[in-house]
Amino acid sequence: MMRIEGARLSLSGPVTLATVASMVEEGGRQVTANDTVLDLSGVTQVDSAALALLLGWTRAARAAGRQIRFQGAPAALVSLASLYDVDTLLPLAS
Repeated sequence: MMRIEGARLSLSGPVTLATVASMVEEGGRQVTANDTVLDLSGVTQVDSAALALLLGWTRAARAAGRQIRFQGAPAALVSLASLYDVDTLLPLAS
């Protein structure tokens, strides 16, 4: 699930291949229109699709001249980012 409150975008529940498709466009609009704080503290399950989603949003934000900052990344997501060697592209550690 995704909730947008001003410049804060919060994700909760599973962020997996089964759920990311519904988040791509709306989240992309948010990160290109505003500097965004992405709250991941409510995320309960992740897979590589979560990394693809966050990398896509990061790329879109940077292309639009916007900042994106991550908060509350679950350990599983930080571990996946490290495993895929994208942890320097996605500063997830709090």
